[in-house]
Amino acid sequence: MKCYNVIEFMRKIAPERYAFDWDNPGLQCGRRDKDVERVFVAVDATERVIKEAKNCQADMLITHHPLIFKGINNVNSTNFIGRRLLNLIGSDISYYAMHTNFDITVMGEYAADYLRLSHRDVLEVTLEENGIEKGIGVCGRLPFDMTLRDCGEYVKNCFGLDSVKIFGDLSRHISYAAVSPGSGKGMSDVAVKKGVEVLITGDIDHHEGIDAVAKDLCIIDAGHYGIEYIFVSYITEYLRKNTDLEVHGEEFVNPFNII
Repeated sequence: MKCYNVIEFMRKIAPERYAFDWDNPGLQCGRRDKDVERVFVAVDATERVIKEAKNCQADMLITHHPLIFKGINNVNSTNFIGRRLLNLIGSDISYYAMHTNFDITVMGEYAADYLRLSHRDVLEVTLEENGIEKGIGVCGRLPFDMTLRDCGEYVKNCFGLDSVKIFGDLSRHISYAAVSPGSGKGMSDVAVKKGVEVLITGDIDHHEGIDAVAKDLCIIDAGHYGIEYIFVSYITEYLRKNTDLEVHGEEFVNPFNII
């Protein structure tokens, strides 16, 4: 199978045209016509991930976050982006990323599956195609009423996390939630308009957290990586089911430690 064949499989679930204008999904570097037998899947193209991809002799790397977000003037060893690109190119590993296009078509619904949300609705609609609304995040009913504290434990169990950060009254009973994997900055007002009682997301800072509580919205911050790691399992399973490729996925390694 060629690299461009793998890309076509990716576009079936997350066309690049769905991505936000500021985003940069697609083939980041490498040959489109490269023969691909092994694929490595990860959230970010870090040094650790590239090393693991090389160790398993991967022909192609697929990540959620693009390494290249903005225009670059050169590719050399004086900065980490250049070094990583040189490492991939030198190892003849074709590198493809699928970011907000995947968020819009798959990520929210897949995260809602983990949480077993019912009566679902799109949290923030970004486009409509063939009468179907798509967008960022999903809101729906939790499988049972629970306190905010118990919901925090539930989120930890659903996504295999050691900890979460919670804004709000831990004794409050909630039943209607929204999940917005990755960064939930700026999503509070949208969640409030949808009648959401708790927003499960990541990257919530002090001010956004306390402001959300003032608007009667609780926040469970599971971390940016904490929820988006499910990208790895989805793509790994998708490729194994639909192709004869040998597919490897990175193990869960949170980029930060809480001590």
